[in-house]
Amino acid sequence: KGSDEAPYLNNVLLPIAAHAEEYYNPSGVHPSEPNYLWLEAGTDFGITDDANPDANHQSTSMHLVTLLDQMGISWKSYQEDISGADCPLTATGLYAPKHNPMVYFDDVTDTNNPKSPDCMAHVRPLSEMSPDLQNNTVAHYNFIVPNLCNDMHGDIRCLLSNRIQIGDDWLANNVPYILNSPAYTNGGVLFITWDEGSEDSDGPIGLLVLSPKAKGGGYSNTIHYTHSSLLRTIQEIFGVTPLLGDAAQATDLSDLFVTFP
Repeated sequence: KGSDEAPYLNNVLLPIAAHAEEYYNPSGVHPSEPNYLWLEAGTDFGITDDANPDANHQSTSMHLVTLLDQMGISWKSYQEDISGADCPLTATGLYAPKHNPMVYFDDVTDTNNPKSPDCMAHVRPLSEMSPDLQNNTVAHYNFIVPNLCNDMHGDIRCLLSNRIQIGDDWLANNVPYILNSPAYTNGGVLFITWDEGSEDSDGPIGLLVLSPKAKGGGYSNTIHYTHSSLLRTIQEIFGVTPLLGDAAQATDLSDLFVTFP
């Protein structure tokens, strides 16, 4: 917020969004991977690294997308720089599994099977998102992740001097597809956030809400939120229970909406 390197975020999105000034990653949870797992399950499972699913996979079915499956609610994870020809369990190009929490669960990947039909049906290349939106065939819940150069963190293979601007350009290139889609205009919601605070801090980090049902207009609050708040909010929107992990104790994001859920 306020960076000259992020004109789309600051000058286009913030004025039409509602946003949280005090949104944090869970206390002391670092690096990226455990925060992504938290967004899916309300816990980090004790993981403190960014290892691949072969080392950190989980057998539990108590996580968001399985609860959605059980309720007949469709979902996809759109990941930039995957091929879609297999279940992406290892890093390739600028894709990293640590940013794709669904592939850490055995019931999604058939226990680390790179040819898992279920995984391949749900974890798709980001390039498929735009046509899915235009054709109104997009899933009900969609988890969208840029590659390692476009996520504002940067990678040793990327230009580090302007990583915020590169990420802002990525938002400018992708968010309009969502905002102009029937899925969004018919009462959808887009949450934009980051995984963790910089340099091992817990934040605050950004959380924007865009929706016909959100307060918008640049509204903000100073309520303390974490990733548990976002997970709880998503569960309440879809009506899936039980509330997962720390989401059961979290404050939801309802203050950022006019009508909720």
